[in-house]
Amino acid sequence: MYSSTRDTGLRFRKSSYSNPSNCVEVADIPGGDAAMRDSMNPRDGYFAVPGTEWAALLGAVKTGSV
Repeated sequence: MYSSTRDTGLRFRKSSYSNPSNCVEVADIPGGDAAMRDSMNPRDGYFAVPGTEWAALLGAVKTGSV
């Protein structure tokens, strides 16, 4: 799902793996979902990711599967 950032009220934080040329921000959405956006272009909006898919992605990253 894609959403505008105009009225979100979400608090985005940068990934600890970010660098100046490749930076992703994430925010928690009430209910367990997550939002991701490009920190270089935050006005372009964000992708909302269901909590189960977010947990699966994080698990895959932590185990090196991705």
